[in-house]
Amino acid sequence: MGCIEELKSEVLAKGLTFKECRELISKTCPRVYLIEPGTKLFGEGIIGPPPIVIGTDGTIVVFPYVKPCHGTFVLKIEDPVEAARLSSFAKPYTK
Repeated sequence: MGCIEELKSEVLAKGLTFKECRELISKTCPRVYLIEPGTKLFGEGIIGPPPIVIGTDGTIVVFPYVKPCHGTFVLKIEDPVEAARLSSFAKPYTK
């Protein structure tokens, strides 16, 4: 798919720790999954300390995104294909 920064996204938060990202995503998304670092999301390997929490709400995917030299962001992207793909392989996270 290319660079995540080129996708239409909404920044929900920035400058959070991964623990804070996990808490935010768990509170705002009805479905939450765990993935390992390097797992591809939107065609790009996601980085961070394992396990990484990713949330979905219908066709919306919410995830932490590390931008080197700028910190960690929580992004929200609407993509029904990626939301369905994520639910097909990722391990569900129990809140």
